[in-house]
Amino acid sequence: MTPILFLILLSLVLGACGLAAFLWSLRVGQYDDMEGAANRILFDDQGPKR
Repeated sequence: MTPILFLILLSLVLGACGLAAFLWSLRVGQYDDMEGAANRILFDDQGPKR
């Protein structure tokens, strides 16, 4: 019975860590500009090399 309780507690702790990481990424604006990141890769900002 003890290993089952340990695994349940471990899964709850890992789930809480995942939720905390997701909420932190929302708070810092990780998902604010989804379209800009997709378009930014198409443009070359550097000039030609000489």
